[in-house]
Amino acid sequence: MAGAGGRTWRDVLAGRPRKRKSTFGSIAELQEATLRLLDHHQNLNDLLLEVEDSVKPGGQGGVVHWGVSSESFIVSVLQEQASRLGVPTAILAAKSAVTNIEQICQASASPSQVPLLNLDQRKRLSSLLQMMKDLLANNMFCRSLFCQEMWKMKDPPVLEAVWHLHRGDIVGLGELLESNPAAPAAVEWLCSSLCGLCERAEAPSGDAELAGHLLSDFAVVFLQNGFQQTSELGRKLEFKNVPYICRAVLQRMLTRVLDAVGKEKQEDVSTLQAMRFWLNVFSVPVYKSVVPPDSLQQFFRHTLTEVLTYNPLLKVSDAIHMQKEWSFARTCSLLTTLYRKLFVAFSAKESICQLQQVLETHEVNWQHVLSCVSTLVVCQAEAEQLFKDLLSHLLIKAFENYDMEHMITAFLIARQAALEGPAVFMPYAEWFKASFGSAGGHHGSSKKALVFLFEFLSELVPFEAAPYLKVHIMYPPFVPTKHRSILFEYITLAKTRLADLKVAIEDMGLYEDLSSADESVQPQGQALRDVEKALQIFENTRKIPTSVIEASIFRRPYYTSWFLPALLRPRVLPKTPDARMAFIDSLKRADKIPSNLYSTYTQACRAMKEKMLQDGSKVETSHSKEPVEQLKAELAELRVLIADQAKYEDVPAQIAVISDRLASILGHSSDENEAATMNSAVQVDISAPRLEPCHQRVVDLLLTSFCQNLIAASYFNPPDRQGPCLSLFVKMMCGHRNLLPALLGRLCQLIYHQGPSLNDAHILGLAAFVIHLSESRALIPEVEANFGIPQPAPEKVLPISEYWNCLLVCRTEESSAFCMRFCTAAASYLMCKFSSYSREDLCALLPPSLVKKLQYIVPRLCLEARGILCEEAKTDLTWSSLSCLSPNYRRASLSLWKQARFQELLKEKAFQLSFREWLLLELEVCSEKDVLSAAERQDFHYWAIYQWYLPAPSASGGCDGDLEKACGIIINTILDSSQRLDLGSHDQRKKSVNPDILCKLQEMVLELGCRRKLPSGCLDAQRHFLFEILQARLKDREHGSALGEQLWRQQELLLHRRILVGLPPSALILTCRKGKKTTLDCEDFFRFVNSELKNVSSRGYALSYDITAHFFRGLLNASLDCEESAEEVNNVLRACQTRCPTLLFSAALWWPRLEPVLCSQWKRLFGAPLAEELERLREWQSSATSFLSSGVVFPVSDPPWISAAFLHCTVQQQPPRRRERNTLERLGTDAEQLLVSLLFFSLMDLISAKRAPKEGVDFQTSLERSLEILQCLEERGTSWPLLFHSAEDDPRNYRVLRSAASDRHTQLLPVAFYSLTPCFRRELLTREQTFLYVALDLYLQLLRLFVDGKDLPQPDQAGQSPDQAEHGDPLELISTARRFLLDAIPRCPAQSFGNIKPLLDACEELDPELGATLLHFSRPAVELDAELALF
Repeated sequence: MAGAGGRTWRDVLAGRPRKRKSTFGSIAELQEATLRLLDHHQNLNDLLLEVEDSVKPGGQGGVVHWGVSSESFIVSVLQEQASRLGVPTAILAAKSAVTNIEQICQASASPSQVPLLNLDQRKRLSSLLQMMKDLLANNMFCRSLFCQEMWKMKDPPVLEAVWHLHRGDIVGLGELLESNPAAPAAVEWLCSSLCGLCERAEAPSGDAELAGHLLSDFAVVFLQNGFQQTSELGRKLEFKNVPYICRAVLQRMLTRVLDAVGKEKQEDVSTLQAMRFWLNVFSVPVYKSVVPPDSLQQFFRHTLTEVLTYNPLLKVSDAIHMQKEWSFARTCSLLTTLYRKLFVAFSAKESICQLQQVLETHEVNWQHVLSCVSTLVVCQAEAEQLFKDLLSHLLIKAFENYDMEHMITAFLIARQAALEGPAVFMPYAEWFKASFGSAGGHHGSSKKALVFLFEFLSELVPFEAAPYLKVHIMYPPFVPTKHRSILFEYITLAKTRLADLKVAIEDMGLYEDLSSADESVQPQGQALRDVEKALQIFENTRKIPTSVIEASIFRRPYYTSWFLPALLRPRVLPKTPDARMAFIDSLKRADKIPSNLYSTYTQACRAMKEKMLQDGSKVETSHSKEPVEQLKAELAELRVLIADQAKYEDVPAQIAVISDRLASILGHSSDENEAATMNSAVQVDISAPRLEPCHQRVVDLLLTSFCQNLIAASYFNPPDRQGPCLSLFVKMMCGHRNLLPALLGRLCQLIYHQGPSLNDAHILGLAAFVIHLSESRALIPEVEANFGIPQPAPEKVLPISEYWNCLLVCRTEESSAFCMRFCTAAASYLMCKFSSYSREDLCALLPPSLVKKLQYIVPRLCLEARGILCEEAKTDLTWSSLSCLSPNYRRASLSLWKQARFQELLKEKAFQLSFREWLLLELEVCSEKDVLSAAERQDFHYWAIYQWYLPAPSASGGCDGDLEKACGIIINTILDSSQRLDLGSHDQRKKSVNPDILCKLQEMVLELGCRRKLPSGCLDAQRHFLFEILQARLKDREHGSALGEQLWRQQELLLHRRILVGLPPSALILTCRKGKKTTLDCEDFFRFVNSELKNVSSRGYALSYDITAHFFRGLLNASLDCEESAEEVNNVLRACQTRCPTLLFSAALWWPRLEPVLCSQWKRLFGAPLAEELERLREWQSSATSFLSSGVVFPVSDPPWISAAFLHCTVQQQPPRRRERNTLERLGTDAEQLLVSLLFFSLMDLISAKRAPKEGVDFQTSLERSLEILQCLEERGTSWPLLFHSAEDDPRNYRVLRSAASDRHTQLLPVAFYSLTPCFRRELLTREQTFLYVALDLYLQLLRLFVDGKDLPQPDQAGQSPDQAEHGDPLELISTARRFLLDAIPRCPAQSFGNIKPLLDACEELDPELGATLLHFSRPAVELDAELALF
């Protein structure tokens, strides 16, 4: 009630400080006076608003203060008024309160009804509510009448006023709603008010918090009354209309949400935001402890059912056609948010069971159902397997009852889940193949089932998208042969549909993604993707991809109409040719680009360059920056979510959005099929990873985001309390198959090339990233690591867990420190992140290569880790200690090393660093850049070999205390390390064996040698472990296979020779006891020389000096153990004459260098005259020198080829003589075998000159010498052709000479033979009956060498005359041999044709003309034989 001057009643009562004494003697007098005043002028409604609590008159200086009780005052006023009106006080109070509420609610200046009060209204209402509470406390307020009167107001009450009544326990919302006689009107009022509330909450007015309280309290009432359980019904029988109203309101509001979803593009943003605010009703925390769990589940289950069945107008055909638009990222966020809130109340299994139940019992909205599937597979990690189980169940049901509904449901769900990418669900093509690609599929049980499947697929055809039809055609269901016609009918129908869609099978891309449902990819777009993929393959292999070659032949229309135009798009060509230019050039040289098309392309490129120069503008790149910026924004949003543990539930949805952004940047997978490409390795060029700029930018954004997210999350929580956010992020990345090459290439750049320069944050982030990649290893194909070096055989592809072994090297001080830090960070992160995992689960996640690197590097750099047993760690390694890893990385590594759990991991076989693996790592170390000094390295080797690996059991990678086994491992590892073609192969250190390791091997071999000298019996001495090891490595390799295999074998044997030379000389020879006598056994070495070592000598008949000298030195050293040293040396050298002549020929070649070494050693060891056979070698050398210089008679040895070898080698060591013929004539009449042996050695030199013209043997000189020797033989009438014949019964033992030749020289004997044709005389044809057979056999061998693709010697054009080059041309040599034979055959006597019959078939096959000539001239002899047989 307002007084004069607009003052309120409260102002009047409050008054101002009184300066005079009150005229009222008591409180009673004051009250009586007040009543008299009210009797004259009063307004009860205003009075209820004005009076509050009490009146407290104030005063100063000892003046008396009077107080007025508002409660008693209002009660007395109400009673007085009610008495005058003749109504109960409670009724009057209720009506007055309603009138006041109406006044308050109407006081708003807003023309329309609003759900919230302004500040003044809220203040006045607060006063009224306090008074109403007082009246209720005095039992002077009628609630039922108040509720009835509330609905009689002119306008419905403001929602906030009702909320205050409810929250203040004056009148509950349920009681108020129950009193409304018109329930539909109450529903309408509530829905209208709630919509207004949601709109106000999202407005910038700042009422969101208050609105949230209103919504939460009302939602509790709605659930308590709308979804009552049986146990609650008895307590709430007084409410009849409230359950209906509550359910109706929830239903109406849900409908508005779903309407907004359906009209997402038409609705304005404010409406969508308002509906988003309503979704807070579905926040589970709102109902904790106030709503029974069963009621909550009933409400959520009911809501999910309503969503899935809302407005089921879409047909299955619509779903087939449109489902690609219903993926998680493309679905209205309002709907996906609703799903995610609903799924909180259920487990994934319960959600899918509810979905299954709805599908089986209701007509459904396919858009909502399939978007629900997408949301589940994206946001629920366990949904993938559950959906696989559901699909299996649906297919079983479908084929049991031949039910089309179950079939279409299964297909739609499988396709929808596959749309979210392989990171969350298997590709559709993979599912289709798994379900129907084998005889064990559901359709394989009977013909009826098969017909049912194809009837179903055929019914889908009119509605199918082209990619799915392609999957069905390219990967058809398994069909027995007798029913193939059913399949052919479907394929014909599918191809017809593709033709209607203007998509021809011929226009399918070379690397088309058959898993994608994206119909928008036209041939132009697919061709662009094919070009990018072909370029990627070309960059890695430098060869035109096979698919491109095949397309140019078998798919010519697509190749010429789409692929080439996409490849030859005009552009400004770079100054330095890039991969595209090189690829185009390769195609042009292979005649795969039509000339007119290429000409048009080059002209267009020139025109574009001229236009750019004229305009002064740069050509813009075709890649839009907008998608990358969108990706950047989404990654920033993800970081906000990960940093707040309360928002972890929103992370899967945000990752799905990021995945969609990635797909828009990278495009869909560019391989033919997502499932099939899992078997194709990702190629990474380790030496120089090449990344497209756009791909590198994307990968850098993702890696940076991961590291930032890790640091942000770790700031608040250790890894084990960070949830699955980072795992989901990495899994999403792995799901983008076309991102993996760039991702793995970038990791190669960062870890392999830039590792030591990375800071601690980078190392921690990348180490954690590697662990999560290992967690997602099932999504990552194998990696083919290309080291940029031509390799004899393809590199074995590596699983992702072993890929890190290539990137983490320990060659220098810097790389070792980085490797230690990285592996420590990775292992520690894994043990912190997955601390609750069992040991088996940890082993599955931890890449073995990281653990093995730690086992190698920690003891190497930390003396404390050598041989110390595990200490129980006082506390686990915490993430905080890793954050300061750089200054204390050794301490952190030791802390990890000593952890009991880590030591338990090291006991797993997969993590045990074997002796061989340790050696491989140690052999990689560059000693001049090693962190260890030479002395420290020696100490480390001693500890590792003698204290750790030698006594360790073989089960843990050791040697079982077996020294021989240890030597074998060292030798094999040295050879493997030297054969490995990696980046270190270019280093000088790779050209020699590691001296530190070789020193330890020498020690062991010496120790073994000492042990063998003990009396052990001859049986133990029959085997030489050293040659067993070397032969075992060569046993499984095939001789003379591919060129790469030959190169490997040659390199391997050179390494064998290097190791043998590095060992003590006496290690080549065994000593054994025969009775009381000690003898020398060289048989193993002889066999090794005859079978292997002679094949790596360029001279063909002699070993290199190093191994020759090593053998002879070893022979003298070993003879020390014999009682008769000189005799044993003689025995070995005599044995060489027949068992290993190569050694004697080698001695002859190197004797000028070998003689002083051996004489000095013999004198030092024995002080006696040389052994007889050594002295004989010296005499042969002296005789040869004297014969050539002074003309004395040259004595012929027995066998003659030994003296021939010395004479030949002595001739070579002297300057060429013009009159060499005279020298040969001086040899005497009994020197025929000597001359033949000289011819053999000259021919070997001739072949060597052809094979290796730059190794000191001159071709022309060797040819002249050979011709001179041959001429001398011819003049003497000496038989020599059998030198080229391989008969075992050779009477002249020429096979001993041939046995000394290398296999390659023996193969090339036909080349040498036909180089001698100028010296062949006609008399030779009649004198030597075997000549024709030998010449023909060698000619056939020559043809086979050429036909089989053997590497015939090529001419060395530099510095050769035309005649010499002609001799070197293989085709010219074959022509020369053929002409010679065609000319010689008619001149041969009949007897010469008697033994050529075994060669006729081969001759007719390889050279039919020559075969006919042979047959013609050999016929008279054959007929003559037949005529003689008649008589």
